[in-house]
Order: sequence, then C-alpha cells, then structure tokens
Amino acid sequence: MYRQVLDPIAHSLGLSAIFAALPLLVLFVMLGILRVTAWISSLVALAVALIVATVVYPMPVGQAFLSASIGAAFGLFPILWIVVNAIWVYNMTVDTGHFDVLRRSFSRVSDDQRIQAIIIAFCFGALMEALAGFGAPVAITAVMLIALGFSPLRAATVGLVANTAPVAFGALATPITTLSTVTGFSAHDLGSTVGRQTPILALFVPLALVFIVDGRRGVRQTWLPAVVCGLVFAVAQFVTSNFISVPLTDVIASLVSAGAVVLLLRVWQPGTASVVPATVRPVAGAAVDQPDAGFQRRVEHPDSRSEELRAYLPYLVIIVIFVVAQIHPILDWLNKVTRSFNWPGMHIQSAAGKVSTISVFKFNWLSAAGTLLLIAGIITVPLLRLSAGRAVRAYGRTLNQLKFAILTVALVLALAYVMNGSGQTATLGTWMARAGAAFAVLSPLLGWLGVAVTGSDTSSNSLFGALQVTAAGKANLSATLMAASNSSGGVLGKMISPQNLAIAAAAVGLHGKEGDIFRRVFFWSLLFVAGMCLLVYLQSTAVLGWMLP
Repeated sequence: MYRQVLDPIAHSLGLSAIFAALPLLVLFVMLGILRVTAWISSLVALAVALIVATVVYPMPVGQAFLSASIGAAFGLFPILWIVVNAIWVYNMTVDTGHFDVLRRSFSRVSDDQRIQAIIIAFCFGALMEALAGFGAPVAITAVMLIALGFSPLRAATVGLVANTAPVAFGALATPITTLSTVTGFSAHDLGSTVGRQTPILALFVPLALVFIVDGRRGVRQTWLPAVVCGLVFAVAQFVTSNFISVPLTDVIASLVSAGAVVLLLRVWQPGTASVVPATVRPVAGAAVDQPDAGFQRRVEHPDSRSEELRAYLPYLVIIVIFVVAQIHPILDWLNKVTRSFNWPGMHIQSAAGKVSTISVFKFNWLSAAGTLLLIAGIITVPLLRLSAGRAVRAYGRTLNQLKFAILTVALVLALAYVMNGSGQTATLGTWMARAGAAFAVLSPLLGWLGVAVTGSDTSSNSLFGALQVTAAGKANLSATLMAASNSSGGVLGKMISPQNLAIAAAAVGLHGKEGDIFRRVFFWSLLFVAGMCLLVYLQSTAVLGWMLP
C-alpha cells in the first residue's frame, strides 16, 4: 500500500511543487518550443513523471508503473474508443461521396469561411460535445472545415478553440455529474453556477473564431453573426442549465444558436465573402488535398433532397442513438453489464489515508459513448448503401490514420495517472490552495491545469473538485463557486491538452505538427483563462456576487 505524501522535499509544499511541475514543464517545452512530436514529448514527460514519483516521492516502482498502465488503458477506453468510431463514421461518408453533399449543403447556407467556422466548429461542434465529448467534436469539425477549403492547420486551430464553452456540459453534463459526486453538492446547484460562467465565455468564442479565420477584417465584416451566435448560445446555456435540464444544456444551446445564425443569414450577408477554392480529401488523413472541379457547379445546381437527407443521416442517427440511450429504462439496461474493478496490484491511499479511487477501472462497454457511436456507424452502413467489406476497410484505414494519436493519448493518460497516483498533481493543487482569499483567482487555473494534464474536464473535476471545496472553506469563499470554477476554468485547458492536440493533428493529417497547433492555440487558452479568473474573482466579491444563484 502506497500512501501519498504531498511534501516529500524537506516537508515543504513549495519546494515539492517545483519537482511536481517538472513533467508538465518538460511536456509543454518540448511541444511548444522544441517542436518535438507529441508522442515523443509525452513519452519523455512520462519518464520524468516516473522518476519524480519513485525518486522524489516515496512511491514504489511497481505502483508507479501500474499507475501508468491503468492510465494508458483509460486512454484506450473510453477516450480513443469514442474518437476512432467517430472518425470511422466520417470516413464512410467520404468513401460514399455523401460528405461532399454535406459540405455543399453547408456552403449554400453561406460560402463565407468565417460564418462556416461559426456554424460548424462552434454550433455543430457544441452538439457533438453535448452527445459524445472526449475529442470527437474536434476530430469531426476539423475534417468538415478542411472539406470546405480550410487549411489543415487553421481547421485544427478553429476546431480546438471552438471546443471550449460547451465542454463543462459535454457528454450530457458528465463533468457536472462527476463534480457533484466528489463534492457532495447537487448537480443542479453546480450546473446553475457553471451556467453563469461559461455563457460569458460563449459571448467571445465566435468572435475569436472569426479572427482566427480572417483577422481584424473578419471581425469587422462578420461581427454580427458572431455576436448573435454567442449571445443566443449564452442565453440558451444559462436558461437551460438553471431552469430546464443540466444534461440537455449544450443540446439546446447548440441547436438554438445554429438556428439563429441561419435565420440571420436569410436577411443579412457580409459585404465581402471570405472564401478560398474548396477542396476534398478522398481519404481522411491524407496530407495533400485534391481540388473538386465540380464544386461550384454543384452549388449552383443543388443536390436532390434525398441526397442531402442521406448525407445528414449519419449525424441524425448519432443524435437519436444518444438521446434514446439516456432514457432511464434503456440506460439502466445498458449499464447492467458495466463492470468496475480494482486494477490488479494497485494499492494507493490519499494523503488523508483514504483508499484512492484512481485504481478503479470502469468498463461500461455497452453504455460507453464509443459503443453508441459504433452502433450508429453500423446502422449508417446500409443507409449510405455501403457494403460490409467497404465499411470494414474504412475502419482499418481509420485505425491506421489514428495510430500515432492512439499512442500519444495512451502516453498522456499514463503520465496523468502517474502524477495523480504519486501525489504530484495533489501537491500542485494543495500548494495553490494555500493562497487564501486570492484562491478565487487561482481556482479556474487549477481546473485549467487538470484538463491540460488529463484532456478531460470530467477527470479534472474528479481530481480537484474536493480540493476546491476544502480550499474554499479555509479561505472563507463560496464552496459551490470554487467547485464550479474548477469545471469552468478546465474547459480552457482542453485546447492545449496533448491528448486533444494529437486527435486534432491526426484528423487533419498533420502528424508530427502538434507543436505548431499548440503555438496557435496557447495564446487563446491563456487569454480566455485569464478572463475566467477575473470573472470568478469578481463573482466572489460584491461586484458580481449578484450573478450567483
């Protein structure tokens, strides 16, 4: 049995935090400055984490490597299980040509790339986040943007930055549910508080997407749809999370905001469109795009309604499958085969002497989002008039396309579990929690750090939720506010998480260029998290305290 020690260096939390931060420092320096491939950066950072765990912390070597093994397993299931099946569905639509129909349909709504970024990356991405989460929205929206003519680097950047405001309520509010479990607060109270933070973020994200696509000119010319989209999404997210249903927050917000933009475009169009020649990739992940000579002709002479319906069917099937799976009798039936077990050989206690839940592996193979996506894909095969053989070959290509992303995600989750199991992450969090009243500023940063390490707002809430409550009590701050801030701040760490960088790079065919994507999104991550820190601090005072439920 290993019992975590949070201050192994001279019983000093500050000195210990320096060593605890080394794996993350190595990871982000190698990615962002040295431009080393993501899987190599993750492997080196994992090695550093293992050394710190076994040399600086008194963690037995066997427990350290077992922590890495369960982390890698969690990376494969459920995270990569979701991403692989989501990309498989996309690849089948490419094989059959239905994705061409889908992109032409989007182009008829608007041929302006700035508006396409808003509708696809933000609105449609929010819907995918609401239903699946765990990297699927970035993977799907990025390839959709490439099919509309975006460069791979810009498509990945837009997809990652857009995947922020919806994350706290992603996968039918799984992060909020997890936060409720570890803190003891009701999911409604936490969801209501988060629903008074992330909507502020949603006001600015569409404007950021327009800026990424076309700079200041883009903001000047298309600020109206960006503002309308952000405002409608924010209002819908607030109203739904506070008065209707926390799990359905992003579903409603994404659909309402997309509808608002489409309605606006019926009466308003930008004076100058921003559009480049459209391209299509015959196989997802190809490094070079091939021009589609008939694209403009097909825009002028639209596809038939039946062709368009078939192009949208895979995503409609996904929505229906996920909604049906949340009906309680069906969900209970799916969960009957779920098995939770302690990882063999792992015996870890927290610093307080409680048995750590890090060693528990939940194998919900039937109710997992990845399985639901697989079922949706199987149903899609005959709807797309695709033979079983072509569907299987598409799955094989998908695995080959994502092979380095699979390796990277497994290594990153192994790193996260070693840091969590040894106590390195808790050391960093506890050190930050000693800031007293200033913790109101640092609270979102703690969530941001957790998601940057694990790639998941759910994991970050599980890791730091209880710590946020404890720190709030010591600093005489609202415990509900601090717990919610962990989730709201965490959404901004998702775009710089190596796990999500690897997924984005694999989806757009930029393997080995994760560092380039990291540098594109790091500024936005810092800018938005700084704004969230300011918002939470003001909410902890009389200035904006009135915003809280």
